[in-house]
Amino acid sequence: MRNIIVLFVFVLTLLSCINTHKKQVKSAPKEKYHYDLQGHRGARGLAPENTMPAFEKALELGVKTLELDVVLSKDKQVVVSHEPWFNAILTLTPENEEMQEITPPSTNFYQMDYSNIKEYDCGSRQHPNFPHQKLKRTHKPLLTDVFEVIEKKSLETGKSLHYNIEIKSMPQGDNIYHPEPKEYVDIVLNTIQDRIPNERFNIQSFDFRILQYLHENYPKIAVAALVEKGTLNANLTNLGFTPEIYSPNYTLVDSELVADAHQKGIKVIPWTVNSKKEMLKLLQAGVDGIITDYPDRALEYRE
Repeated sequence: MRNIIVLFVFVLTLLSCINTHKKQVKSAPKEKYHYDLQGHRGARGLAPENTMPAFEKALELGVKTLELDVVLSKDKQVVVSHEPWFNAILTLTPENEEMQEITPPSTNFYQMDYSNIKEYDCGSRQHPNFPHQKLKRTHKPLLTDVFEVIEKKSLETGKSLHYNIEIKSMPQGDNIYHPEPKEYVDIVLNTIQDRIPNERFNIQSFDFRILQYLHENYPKIAVAALVEKGTLNANLTNLGFTPEIYSPNYTLVDSELVADAHQKGIKVIPWTVNSKKEMLKLLQAGVDGIITDYPDRALEYRE
């Protein structure tokens, strides 16, 4: 009988220790980091990409930087869009009809005036990969529209945002979907300057011709080299100069790459990181920022 009582007391003590440990683990503070939280295409996981609702949602969540893409219309307006055409899966025509997905695309913004582009609805159809998006009828905005709305709201909230602006181009698209780099960059920079100070935006691109032209002709503008493969040194050799920011696919990043980039005076801001596990892993590796479709998921790791 005495042995049974001793065993009972031992089990109770063990369970108490386990519960105490669980409470301690549960209440243990999350790891915190000082980093640049960037909302990818605004907040693509929560609202239609590259639209005012997405940018306003990102601002509401407290991102430090809005990441967005720009292309040009026929009348040389800077349009916020990932492609220089309408994504048929996400778009309704001016007649409120679904578009047919065909190759090549049936629309080309470089052959359309913005007044025509604006008639299409880019916010009412569900993105198949982002079921949590809150939908709202809306159109592709001009870059100047984004500045006007976000700067006003930032002033009201006392938050000063940074803009990470990607110029979408490729050599085979020259004079078809966009002008050649010189004209393209000049138009975009003329649209930004006098509206946003240099220290509050940077230009990024996968097209190194864009970055090289910027480096040579707009040396005060920070640039980010977007890459999806290759090593840091190989990509920097290709680029031909040291950029302020290196933005690789997040799967290419480890602590060794971050340390190497930092030694060269380059910030590392990978894309597009949507898993909390991967966010924490990258922050532990020492990245300077994270580009994510779900900025709400990254908030718990921020100081």
